[in-house]
Order: sequence, then C-alpha cells, then structure tokens
Amino acid sequence: MPFAAKLIPLASPNLLRLGKKRKDFFVLRSTFRNFVTQTRKSMPQRFLIAATNSGCGKTTVTVGLLRALVNRGLAVQPYKCGPDYIDTQYHEMACGMASVNLDTRFMSEQHLCDVFHHYGEGMDAQVVEGVMGLFDGYDRGKGSTAEIARLLDIPILLIVNARSMAYSAAALIHGFTTLWEDLRFSGVVFNQVGSERHASFLRQACDDVGIPCVGCLPRVKELSMPSRHLGLSLEHRQEIETMIGRAAGMVENNMDLNTLLR
Repeated sequence: MPFAAKLIPLASPNLLRLGKKRKDFFVLRSTFRNFVTQTRKSMPQRFLIAATNSGCGKTTVTVGLLRALVNRGLAVQPYKCGPDYIDTQYHEMACGMASVNLDTRFMSEQHLCDVFHHYGEGMDAQVVEGVMGLFDGYDRGKGSTAEIARLLDIPILLIVNARSMAYSAAALIHGFTTLWEDLRFSGVVFNQVGSERHASFLRQACDDVGIPCVGCLPRVKELSMPSRHLGLSLEHRQEIETMIGRAAGMVENNMDLNTLLR
C-alpha cells in the first residue's frame, strides 16, 4: 500500500497526488481527519420509530423518547409520517418543537428530503414517528413508513407488541427486517412485556435474528394515549402532559438509550 494511502485512509487518489513531500502528507491527513470529525459532530442522531401494525405503541414510545432526549439536554426535532395532525401535537408537547409531516404521496421525494434536512439543521437528534405498520401504504409499500425510511436512509427502531408472544417474535422480526434488504434497523423495542422471564424469551429471539433488543416495556394501562379519531381536539392537556412524563420515565428505565444513541 502506498505511504500516502496509509496516512490518509479512504482519501481519493486525486487527493493523494496533492502531497509531494512528506510534510504535505501529514498536513493533508490532519485536514482530512478534522473534516471527518467535524462532519460527524454536526450530524444529528436519527431514528425512525415504526411498528409491525397499528396499536403497538408507536406514539407512546415516540413521545417518551422525545421527552427523555430533552431531559438529557438534547435539542430534538420531531416528524410524523403521513398527514396526521394529532400526533404532531403530542410531539410538540413532548419536546417543545413543532413536528413536521413527511408524506411521499403529497410531497416529491426531493422536497421531502429537503424538508427533513432543513428542519434538522442545528439539532442534536431527529425523531420520526411512522404510520400504521412499517410497510402499509396506499399501494403496497408506496407511501409507507418503509418508503420514507428508505428515501431518507434513516435507521428504524421497530416496535413489537409482545403480548401473547414469546420466541415467535424471532420469525416476525426476521420477516420485517429482510423483506426490503436496503432498510437499516437500529434495534427492536418490545411493548406489553409481562415479566422478566417473558423479556428473556424476547431477547433470545432478537439474538437469534441478529437484531439488538433496545428495550422491553412493561404493560402499563395508565400510559394508553387518548383515542385519536379524526376531528378530535386535544383536550385535557394536563392529563396528556402527565402521560408524556410517565412515558419518558418508562423509556428511561426500560430502554438502553446509550446504545441507541451510539
């Protein structure tokens, strides 16, 4: 391997030709490494919270994660897949930032990407809440959460309702994580977990599939979000604020946020 290639990993051949002397190589290497470091620091953490189907707890996990990240001192920008206008209000209550809709049916791909990156500028994290099941769109996968994840190349945190399920979760997770090979998954969060023994079966399922288990959330009836029928206005804000606080506590106590942030 050429001496310059050892000094400047991943640098292009054209860049290597710029250094004619030994001193130039060291200067060039330092500049390249500083550029990579600053680029990584300037990029916010990104998550897309999806689920196997509606009713798995996407909104509860999303608002809990938003508040938990804010509690860590992070500036968080929330988003919602689809034209939903109620979950976006929950997002704003959870982190203090207006949530932005992302929808491939009503937005061009370029515009959607521009909107996502524009609102993420200067933020520490970008959290997107999916809609329905991961692959549910208006025409198979078109307009689905998966399509938006693919378009933005954002890692997916998959929520699985584990009630009445144990090792069978392995087959479910395997199917969701392999149907579209170009999707990236940061991990799985199990909701409605009945006990520590139940959680151990679910973690084994993740281990055998090769997907990290980021959390096992217990069954907590008091955390059910109010009905979201279209036309419903956000009433009883104090009650909702209380539920968001509880959701944040559940996320902080039962999810491995350090692993997720890495």
